[in-house]
Amino acid sequence: MSGGKVERRRSLFPDFNDLFNSEFPGLPGWRPATAAHSIPVEMSTGDGGCVLRAELPGMDPEDITITVDDDLVTVRAERGESEQDKEHSEFRYGAFRRTVRLPATIPADGVDASYKDGVLTVRVPMPDEAGKSGRTIQVKRGDSASQGETS
Repeated sequence: MSGGKVERRRSLFPDFNDLFNSEFPGLPGWRPATAAHSIPVEMSTGDGGCVLRAELPGMDPEDITITVDDDLVTVRAERGESEQDKEHSEFRYGAFRRTVRLPATIPADGVDASYKDGVLTVRVPMPDEAGKSGRTIQVKRGDSASQGETS
């Protein structure tokens, strides 16, 4: 095993999601009231498919919506603030949204989504030829007893 660091790819031009969903320069914590929070994601490809993982701590799977259209996957979620009085909170409430472009058109069948321990995992098979179609993917609650997989 090599002890090398993971190389992070950075573009000369920032992703529009990163540019418009970030804090305003010089004003930490400021964002427009209508802006959705960006969802941190990581994507890997291999074995004939793509795996998109998104951090969404504290969500319920029923509050997560995934739509796929052509080569785009969009994850949306919303978390309402509790009515309990708080002296201090760093939790994020409101709408969360992230759209990721995959390397090929997403097939009509075989997309699977699960949510466990605050991480949404979307598995997309990527065959050579795929048709265009838009649809919504159901998110299932992940549990270690029925998965039989290791992370």
